[in-house]
Amino acid sequence: MALPQEIYHTIDDIYALPDGQRAELIDGRMYMMAPPSRTHQKISSKLHQAIANYIDGKKGKCEVYAAPFAVFLMKDKAHYLEPDISVICDPSKLDEKGCHGAPDWVIEITSPSNPQMDYGIKLFQYRTAGVREYWIVNPLKKTVSVYDFENNALSNQYIFDDDVPVCIYEGFSINLSKLLLG
Repeated sequence: MALPQEIYHTIDDIYALPDGQRAELIDGRMYMMAPPSRTHQKISSKLHQAIANYIDGKKGKCEVYAAPFAVFLMKDKAHYLEPDISVICDPSKLDEKGCHGAPDWVIEITSPSNPQMDYGIKLFQYRTAGVREYWIVNPLKKTVSVYDFENNALSNQYIFDDDVPVCIYEGFSINLSKLLLG
């Protein structure tokens, strides 16, 4: 008896999904996405606002996008992600479809049902693709894991009450507890 063959998906399969259904594509494998919780959306909204305000205040050239925003991580048809927050500093990577290549900074907010995606599969994909900085925000544990890939630094773990330094922007930090209260 033959083993069942795993189906290889492409970006065309993502675009063929019914309206309202979202998925990500990693190494040709499709991962369906559940709608985010209210807490997830609040954290995402506040982070997006804080980062955009910082960039605008410094008259920076980087752009910040919240999901759903397409990131074609590799130059193939087998990688399509929608990070919760993407910061892109190279305008040549951007077009009307999304970002083509690695964002400079990616933030993922973990889902209680599938944290291994962010801590394992996506961590490997983002590092391999050339993302400079990756944050994993865990609302249940109230922690932020920061990976400074650009400097090959060890990951740092913070709690929401900490001022979490942003590696790609010297002098910028985010305190999630204060941000969520504001």
